[in-house]
Amino acid sequence: MPFDPTILTQLISTKMPYGKYKGTLICRLPISYLEWFNRKGFPEGKLGMLLQTMYEIKLNGLENLLDPLINNSL
Repeated sequence: MPFDPTILTQLISTKMPYGKYKGTLICRLPISYLEWFNRKGFPEGKLGMLLQTMYEIKLNGLENLLDPLINNSL
C-alpha cells in the first residue's frame, strides 16, 4: 500500500479524543504513551493507524520529518 502524505498532516492536526492525554495533538503524545498502546494494542480504525504511525516515527527518531509541517501550520 503506497504511503499517503496526508497522514503526516493528520498527525499534527488530530487531537487524542480520550484518555490521559485527551486534547493533546497526536504528534505531541509522549513516547511512553505510544509504547503503552504498542503493548496493549492500538485502537481500531483511523486513530489506531495514526497512533501506530506516530509510534514508529518516534521510535525511529524521525520527529524532524514533521517540523516543516508544524512550522507551516503556525
